[in-house]
Amino acid sequence: MKFKDLKFAETKIPKGKQALVQFGDYELSIVCNDVSYGGKNGGTLYEIAVFDKNDTLIEMPGITEKGDTVKGWLNETNVEGILKKMYALTMHTGKNNLT
Repeated sequence: MKFKDLKFAETKIPKGKQALVQFGDYELSIVCNDVSYGGKNGGTLYEIAVFDKNDTLIEMPGITEKGDTVKGWLNETNVEGILKKMYALTMHTGKNNLT
């Protein structure tokens, strides 16, 4: 999956946009909004987080750092790299939940 394939939905609170991609039992949230890490940088930087099947925010080795559940200040290339890593870790092709 490429960044250009992501379908973003507009969010009102906080104001911005979000894409959700399902990888088996995990969901990757990609956001750019008023309060996300890098979101106030002209809408060009993104923040990601991973949720498990219980909708719990989790650390994911290889995606987020130990002790942290969110990774920010990501450009489109960084997000594509994370999409590839999620596939490699889960062996599931990402399914955009907003299509």
